[in-house]
Amino acid sequence: MVPHFESAQPAEPFHDHVPFDRDDFFGPQPAGRAELPDPMPVLRNLAHCVVEALAGARELEQLARWVTDDVYRGLEKRVALAARARRVRGARPQRPVFAIGTIRASEPADGVVEAVVLVHQRPRTRAIVIRLEGFDARWRASVLGVL
Repeated sequence: MVPHFESAQPAEPFHDHVPFDRDDFFGPQPAGRAELPDPMPVLRNLAHCVVEALAGARELEQLARWVTDDVYRGLEKRVALAARARRVRGARPQRPVFAIGTIRASEPADGVVEAVVLVHQRPRTRAIVIRLEGFDARWRASVLGVL
């Protein structure tokens, strides 16, 4: 005797499929302040590296790990403009002489630090504003401006 099979109807899923965003699992994960190191050395070193990159003494790629993509693109433009200005003047890139001054920082939210770093150079003093956000247990600059 041959078994008789009735045609089966496709089963309905027992749960609704909610589209999931890959970044929720594989993208940068926010970190709270307790998971993050002291931000002061990061602020000091980041300001130091930015001044050197603008002077042409440091490759901008060295900062890529510490800044978001938007900040990196903005710095690329500033570095390109500074390089063009040096070419017009006939100046060569050289390591700038400067000192990191006062750092004023506040924490407006958990895992966020906003700071102003003063950089003293011979002709002038610059202020570098930085917003650090904690991602993947490390600080990354999400906003950076050189005034």
